[in-house]
Amino acid sequence: MGAPGLALIAFLDSSFLSFPEVGDILVVALTIQHPGRWWYYGLATTAGSVLGCYVLYALARKGGDAFIRRRFSAKRIERGLAVFRRVGLLAIIVPSILPPPTPFKIFVLLAGIAGVRPVPFVVAIAIGRGFRYVGEAWLAYEYGDRATEYISNNLRTVSIWAAVIVGVIGVALIVFRSWMAKRDAAS
Repeated sequence: MGAPGLALIAFLDSSFLSFPEVGDILVVALTIQHPGRWWYYGLATTAGSVLGCYVLYALARKGGDAFIRRRFSAKRIERGLAVFRRVGLLAIIVPSILPPPTPFKIFVLLAGIAGVRPVPFVVAIAIGRGFRYVGEAWLAYEYGDRATEYISNNLRTVSIWAAVIVGVIGVALIVFRSWMAKRDAAS
C-alpha cells in the first residue's frame, strides 16, 4: 500500500495496537525499493504516528485518569507527571525518538492527563517521530541496503544518542529560561 499503508501501520501502532519496529522496517524497505520517495515515506509514517498518538492523548484528556490508574501504580503515575512538570515537552520528544522497548504510550497518556495543550503536544510528537522516521528514510536513501544492516545493528545506540542530544539541548533551554526568569525578577 506504500505511504498510505505506512501511515495506517504507524497510526495503529501509536494508538490501540502495538507493532514494535514494523514502521521502522517498512520505511527502510520501501525507501530502498523507491529511493526517490524517501521523504514521502518518512512523512507518511510520521503523520500516521502523530494521528495515532493524538487519539490516545484525546482519550486521556477526556477521562484517561481512571484508565491509567487501573493499569499503573500511583507512584509510577506521579513520577511520570513529575517528569512533565520538570521538563515539559521533552517528556514527549525524547521517548518518541527511542525505539521499543522504550515505554512511549504511557507518556502520551500522561500528557493528556497532565493537561498538555493540544498544539504543543502535536508539535512535540511531530518533532520526535519526524526525527525518527524521516531520519530512517533518509539513511535508507543515502545508504540503500547497507542502511538496513546499519539500522538493525545500531538503531538502539543511535536513538539513545539522539535522545541524549535532545535531552541536553532541552536541559540547556530549561536552565536558560530559569536564568532569564531570575534575571527578570531581580530587575
